[in-house]
Amino acid sequence: MAITVRDLRPGVRADVEGFSHVRRLTVPFMLSTPESVLHHLRHSHPDARFGQLVAEEDGEIIGVVQLSLAHDSPEPGQGSASVYVRADRSRRGAGSLLLRAVEERLASLGARKVYVWVMDAPENRAFAERRGYRASRSAYFLRLDLAGGALPPLQDPPPGVELRTGADFADDPRPLFALDAETASDEPGDIGTESADYEAWLEATWRHPLLDPALTTVAVVDGSPAAFTAVHTDGAHRYGTAMTGTARAHRGRGLAKLAKNTSLHRARAAGYTEAFTGNDTGNEPMIAINEWFGYEVCATEVRYVRELG
Repeated sequence: MAITVRDLRPGVRADVEGFSHVRRLTVPFMLSTPESVLHHLRHSHPDARFGQLVAEEDGEIIGVVQLSLAHDSPEPGQGSASVYVRADRSRRGAGSLLLRAVEERLASLGARKVYVWVMDAPENRAFAERRGYRASRSAYFLRLDLAGGALPPLQDPPPGVELRTGADFADDPRPLFALDAETASDEPGDIGTESADYEAWLEATWRHPLLDPALTTVAVVDGSPAAFTAVHTDGAHRYGTAMTGTARAHRGRGLAKLAKNTSLHRARAAGYTEAFTGNDTGNEPMIAINEWFGYEVCATEVRYVRELG
């Protein structure tokens, strides 16, 4: 049968599970569950016009896409997408159909430019370049063996610094929102962000079903969050860093390293065996921190961009 592309049906459990299954097969270093798939669809900012598409063959989902507009960027008209097709179902045209659907959808929403992530392999890069995309930035996926690897020893906080968990901010997470927004705006990348919507952050980030408040760790100075590492877990054995950063006024003191080391030790004690994170290849300070923990690069993605007609 022919391959068809359509929107994910959030009310159909087989669709949601199939979407998550393809994501786990194609990007095993990113955590995905049916609950997280639904959360992104239902709680992304409305101005992002977030969408999820599937490629289906003989009733089986073989490829998936997430797409959105960069609603929080100072430059309008930018869209982004992540296209993934199962390796055992490649070379059937699913990727081309999905990418065409992405471009049509984003163009209809007013996007003038589209960014897509491509795994750094010759056939994937050639796929993008044949379709008029040019390479931009790249990013690493990194993995840490929590079960067998040796973590740096735990360190006591320096004077005036207190370590808390995300759960300690359950009644009022706004200080974490402010820290997250500041650090995210300084991350290297193609698309700048200016996050100022606290309610949207609560829905999309703070209430994310994979967020682990007990392992999310915050370094507090004079009562205010100064550095943090936000943690996602799959509820089984896999741990992922969603964001790590330090407020500009406190950089250079090792506070992010302190928070992340504490979190990793807690995760290992809780039975998590694998830790994953991702870094822009130009983010040398964070890469150095992750290498200090023992993370190793397990894959590389390249971001490609194309101007829409």
